[in-house]
Amino acid sequence: MSSAIIELRGIEKSFPGVRALKTVDFICRTGEVHALVGENGAGKSTLMKILSGVYHADAGEILMGGTPSRFATPLEALNAGICVIHQELSLLPDRSVAENIFLGREPERHGFLDRRRMAADTERALRIFGEMRRFGPDTRVGDLAISEQQMVEIAKALSRAAKVIVMDEPTAALNDAECAILFDLIDRLRDEGHAIVYISHRMPEIQRLADRVTVLKDGAVTASFDHVPAADRIVNAMVGRDIEQFYPEAGERRGPVRLTVRGGGNDRLHDIDLDLHGGEIVGLAGVQGAGRAALAMALFGAEPFQQGEVTIDGTALRMTRPRDAIQAGIGLLPGDRKSEGLALTQSVLDNGMLGPRAFSSLAGRPERTPHGDTAAMSRRFDALDLRAAHYGIPIGALSGGNQQKAIVARWMALAPRVFLFVEPTRGIDVNTKAAIYAEMRRIADEGAAVLVVSSDLPEVLGLSDRILVMQEGRIVAEFDRSATEAAVMRAATHGAHAQERVA
Repeated sequence: MSSAIIELRGIEKSFPGVRALKTVDFICRTGEVHALVGENGAGKSTLMKILSGVYHADAGEILMGGTPSRFATPLEALNAGICVIHQELSLLPDRSVAENIFLGREPERHGFLDRRRMAADTERALRIFGEMRRFGPDTRVGDLAISEQQMVEIAKALSRAAKVIVMDEPTAALNDAECAILFDLIDRLRDEGHAIVYISHRMPEIQRLADRVTVLKDGAVTASFDHVPAADRIVNAMVGRDIEQFYPEAGERRGPVRLTVRGGGNDRLHDIDLDLHGGEIVGLAGVQGAGRAALAMALFGAEPFQQGEVTIDGTALRMTRPRDAIQAGIGLLPGDRKSEGLALTQSVLDNGMLGPRAFSSLAGRPERTPHGDTAAMSRRFDALDLRAAHYGIPIGALSGGNQQKAIVARWMALAPRVFLFVEPTRGIDVNTKAAIYAEMRRIADEGAAVLVVSSDLPEVLGLSDRILVMQEGRIVAEFDRSATEAAVMRAATHGAHAQERVA
């Protein structure tokens, strides 16, 4: 067993009215990936902020290589070899790779910036990526893919001689191909002897990458595994129940057709024939780029169909923009909630009211009095168990799951007839996922049609009453709730143009 490079002993931390960490022990060794998991609010971020010098512990100690250490500032932690790569990357898009890596510590020669040395040092830091790297020190960061920007963040850590690299939900914005690149990078970092703390809600990633797993719940360690157990054991330690219990029961009955598409197409979609019934949840499966998100955007009028016919409850629609979809009773939970669904500096309540205030007239519903609207929205938040100190705080201060609940509550104020969910549980914990799943089922049971686009195939299988598989912009197969993961993946990768229908 390798030696402990970082050890946290008996860490305690409290905030006004909240005991965030309760005697937490955590060890990360050289050449290992240690997964730190738990629900949103379990204490993961607080623990890592103490490790990285953002917060100071009320009690307990930090040891680096067996020596007690205390970091008064994040810079002290960085200089000691502790680097945190956040979910939202902290790069300057208009600067070069080299300028980002050496930002604030640029090398000088005779009082001037030494660009030649900076480029050489950057090239040295990038060598670990080998043939995966397709850019150089002078490349503009804004021109890089997200996975390549993560390489820059990792190179920045390596240039500081990082001993411990903390990765917080690093795959939240990555597609499958980019995830594969990141996983290979992590394997290389492990082989180079780095200690990696990996924070994620995604069980397949933990199974693929981790050497050990520590589970936090309510600020305390509920389980610590010196191996990677089955996903059920990890989830049970997180929330006290098994994975199967998170998915709602199938709908009791399928209602009449709510939405139809016949011959729908645009630059990314071809020959789309689709029926969505009230009372059912339909999942869209397929590999990255198959056209799932494009179909949702077409139905919402953001990337409208250029040919074909769309009807809702038998009435033909002409949708050229989202306004048309909203008027028709279609709601969308976007895949990127922060950039496409929220005003992060405004309050939770104001974000909830964006829909009713802006869209009530579009949806043909007269706006109620401001007092009545806000009271009703607060009740919707309460019903979804949206957790915030109060609904007047900026929504950007909430966890991703609570932000997602606010968007759902906003649309529910308009009672949509068709609800499109795009990557509804990306970056949120399993308990919040269960709440979102339950809300989807409730929406469907009340007569709406629900369409779910998700990159998480087990989620699609566990949640959907019916599954449609897309490939190259076409619907190529249909399955019922009993479908297997292997059958769906076979259709997604080999079923082009073969309209496979499984009753």
